[in-house]
Amino acid sequence: MNRIAISALNILRLLPRTALILTLLAAPVLAVPMMRADASSTIEAPALKKNGVGFVLLVSLQRG
Repeated sequence: MNRIAISALNILRLLPRTALILTLLAAPVLAVPMMRADASSTIEAPALKKNGVGFVLLVSLQRG
């Protein structure tokens, strides 16, 4: 085989690996605009339950 054919085979052998690596690197970058396009997809923490223990503790420490 000549040099051109050998280099072409090497390039064809490396193409699937290169495509996989580029896909893995580009996936998070391409996912960000898709998430920002939908305004209803906000991620929020659950609301904390307010049970008033802090105020009771504050009042009891001031009396002592």
